Amino acid sequence: MPSHDARILRGAAIPTAVAGVVAIAISTALVGTKGLLGALFATLLVMAFFSFGQVALDRLTRNNPHILMAAALLVYTTQILLVGIVLAVFKNTTLFDTKVFGFTLLGCALIWTGFQVRGAVKAKIYYVQSDESERKDSKSERQQ
Repeated sequence: MPSHDARILRGAAIPTAVAGVVAIAISTALVGTKGLLGALFATLLVMAFFSFGQVALDRLTRNNPHILMAAALLVYTTQILLVGIVLAVFKNTTLFDTKVFGFTLLGCALIWTGFQVRGAVKAKIYYVQSDESERKDSKSERQQ
């Protein structure tokens, strides 16, 4: 994974984890053990789906950077579809508080997406490369 992608991943994962810990603490205080489980499951779900999505996007576009937008839309749509399936499966569960789960899931997904966009904007990744920069990139990839 290129360093800028790793930075974007870290930049989204850390704030999401912090928000998840806050949600876990608040839901435990307000709802109890079921709130703790709901917030914990939602936080882990968002972090797993969205980090796997970033890794999948990196793998899809490593050799074909021209398909970045299509791959990004495919990955994001798949993530949202999988989250929707999980929501449907656990709709009537009694294992955890579903309202806490839903709000934590929504909050963590928004935080992840916001910080991922922020990281991508701050990374200043050029989409047009000169011949010289391409040679430097290929040389550094061969050395790794």
